Amino acid sequence: MKALWLLLFFTVFLWSAIAPKDYFTWMLEVAPAVIGLGILGLTYRSFRLTTLVYWMILAHCIILMIGGHYTYAEVPLFDYLKEVFGWSRNNYDKVGHLFQGLVPALVAREIFIRKEVVKAGAWLHFLTVCCCLAISAFYELIEWCIAVLSAEAAESFLGTQGYSWDTQSDMAYALVGAIIAIALFSRYHDRLIRALA
Repeated sequence: MKALWLLLFFTVFLWSAIAPKDYFTWMLEVAPAVIGLGILGLTYRSFRLTTLVYWMILAHCIILMIGGHYTYAEVPLFDYLKEVFGWSRNNYDKVGHLFQGLVPALVAREIFIRKEVVKAGAWLHFLTVCCCLAISAFYELIEWCIAVLSAEAAESFLGTQGYSWDTQSDMAYALVGAIIAIALFSRYHDRLIRALA
């Protein structure tokens, strides 16, 4: 599994690095995937995660790398969907923010359960969602700082496309992603966690 995971990661990473729309924006968008890879490498022996979480992290990394290559506002498939559904904007960034809730929710709940931070039940769900919302809000603050420091990269990095409620809707999508993770994956995730033990 590890070899296939790494092969897929680096294949998409290299593709995304070849003639992206803008190298500075690419670097900003792809940096979380590279940082995530480093963290996974450092913790692989000491705190190995479930296969579900590893594959979901890879999916999120691929979403980031595609967004970095094209910029989130110009992913071709979502330009096509924009025309088909009559959207006013390219909504690829919303996929990224959905996964920004879904994937951290799985990571957080696995850490909470395995480190016995909180017992299973309502508090586990609540704290998992809170953790995801905190990550989403922190990411929005990073986007704001980069926009202030680099006006030329602000539009392509933020991808607001003139939508005044972009920040709030990004956090709402992260919230929905976290709820989806809990509602759809909890039982399967719990089985995988028990199998690790």
